[in-house]
Amino acid sequence: MAAKKKRKEYKQKLSRSLSGRLKTFVWIYAIGISAVHLYMNSFGLIGVVQKNLIHLSLLMSLGFLLTPATKRSPLDRPSIIDWTLFLATLGCGVYFYFGYLRLTQAMLVPIRSDFIYGIVFSLLLIEASRRLVGLPLTILATLFVVYIYVGPYMPGQLAHRGFNLQRILVRMTMTSEGVLGVALMVSASYIFMFILFASFLKATQASKFFNDFAQALTGKARGGPAKVAIFASALTGTINGSSQANVATTGSFTIPLMKETGYTPHFAGAVEAIASTGGVLMPPIMGAAAFIMSSLIGIPYSTIIAAALTPSILYYFTLYNMVDLRAAKMGIVGLDRDKLPDLKEVILGRGYLILPLILIIAALVIGFSPVMAGFIGIISTIVAGAIRKETRLSFMDILNAMAEGAQNAISIAVICGLVGFIIGSVGMTGIGQTIGNNIVSLAGGQLFLTAFLCMIVAIILGMGLPGPACYIVTSTIAAPALMVLGIPVLAAHFFAFYFGIMSAVIPPVALTSFTAGAIAEADTNLVAKYGFLLGAAGMLLPYMFIYNPVILMIDFSWVNYVYSSFSLFVGLYLAAAVIIGMLKIPLSLFERLLFGIASLLLIIPNPTIRLSGLALAVVFYIRHRGLASKSDWVADPELAEDLA
Repeated sequence: MAAKKKRKEYKQKLSRSLSGRLKTFVWIYAIGISAVHLYMNSFGLIGVVQKNLIHLSLLMSLGFLLTPATKRSPLDRPSIIDWTLFLATLGCGVYFYFGYLRLTQAMLVPIRSDFIYGIVFSLLLIEASRRLVGLPLTILATLFVVYIYVGPYMPGQLAHRGFNLQRILVRMTMTSEGVLGVALMVSASYIFMFILFASFLKATQASKFFNDFAQALTGKARGGPAKVAIFASALTGTINGSSQANVATTGSFTIPLMKETGYTPHFAGAVEAIASTGGVLMPPIMGAAAFIMSSLIGIPYSTIIAAALTPSILYYFTLYNMVDLRAAKMGIVGLDRDKLPDLKEVILGRGYLILPLILIIAALVIGFSPVMAGFIGIISTIVAGAIRKETRLSFMDILNAMAEGAQNAISIAVICGLVGFIIGSVGMTGIGQTIGNNIVSLAGGQLFLTAFLCMIVAIILGMGLPGPACYIVTSTIAAPALMVLGIPVLAAHFFAFYFGIMSAVIPPVALTSFTAGAIAEADTNLVAKYGFLLGAAGMLLPYMFIYNPVILMIDFSWVNYVYSSFSLFVGLYLAAAVIIGMLKIPLSLFERLLFGIASLLLIIPNPTIRLSGLALAVVFYIRHRGLASKSDWVADPELAEDLA
């Protein structure tokens, strides 16, 4: 038991707690990293490949100092091995920075020291990933690299001509086709700037404003605390783009509120988990995946966030109705007015803190680059914070925000570097297309069955992965199968990404559900189960991306968009009612079946079928209202313990 407890404590300890001179050194080093990135992303004229390596080597070296290697490693100081890895990582960065010009002039023909650099740098990246990201993604990326070498010995369609070690090392560690490629470029530029922006926004206590705003807006409503969790998680998700971080920040106050008003602990945890997961799908950040998606498929970033807007609204609309109907079923009322912040005071007092977000979105819509939008966000945050004394950033606050931003960017940089192994392997071997063709072949060329298999693959591959890694892995392996059948690139990538992200609340991994369960002091398996049920209606959305891509603004027309969106809103509302088992009064099994059929008809992308679904929904709803008017049913929390 003691060993298990120690391992659990180690897993919860994401970084070391330093003190004294060590803490000061790391703080100054992190500030320096942010300063270097601000220089590189402004007027610093540095080659893309060199810039990517500077980015990764600086952040990876900091990661070795902050992250213990094993549960036996000291938690108050880096070990000798950590300092060795720190220096080796910096040494690789310096070597490549000054040797890259020679390498390009030699037409990428390496000398012996280049081989040593390539091997050492690859091993350092794998070790950093093991510490910071975990074994699943590390093993997966390593297997992709091994596959490049052992291709001639693979069976059937998996076989390829293979490449020697020199070719692999050059491609993976010395060109823009591997580790130092597009994913790391996005991390070094766009992602870092937005992470830094999030740190500055946090320093102004914007999170407290979002929480108070959510409480003032929805706290009085039926089941108010659950609705507060939804709004707060959506707003916070636009800043941090991390489902687990979202749970930790908003869940610490929304989950206790939900429990106090009558929600069971496991249901409260599930609401927060599924709401926080949606934050990764919420534009403009989308867990940083939007930046990578834009670079990989060559679609403007503004187009991607416009495409993500309607699905994210539908996602939260569905969840909102689920908790509303659940509250009606259990008789849970809203919070007392005197326990809630005043909406007018919140908006007038701190509403200016949302201006940086508005300016960022406006800059992206106008056509500014994400890097410039990030700069605008940082500067506008400092200016907006200066409006009032309590949110004004001092010089020390700015330095702390820079240090925190660098530390928050470590894992993303390592992830984006590691998935370069996967991207490079796919480019060299064509394995992504091979897997896609095999999925289509297994599905017999049928779109629905292909989409279903891609959903399973995306959920499995996405388990335990943060947003950027989840997107790259799922889009590389699952999305090509849909594109083989003619699905638009953006729709295929959104489909894979959504299901990969939903793995955060789907057992057995369900990291977000387990995080929420710990805060709720509930059975984590029950939290994961209820999180899956609450997300079930939202999981219908990705199928709309391929059957009715107009909601992603693909083949857009206002008539089709409005009709499709209206049908989806009604259909998903009915789906929520069926899952919860409640409308005006609890639904009978027969009613759930009828409304379920109507819901599916409304979701099917055929105007005539949708119209029939709408007609059935109206008829069944009128019938249900009639039954409700004659019913003497009274809400009883004990009788409504289960969703069924």
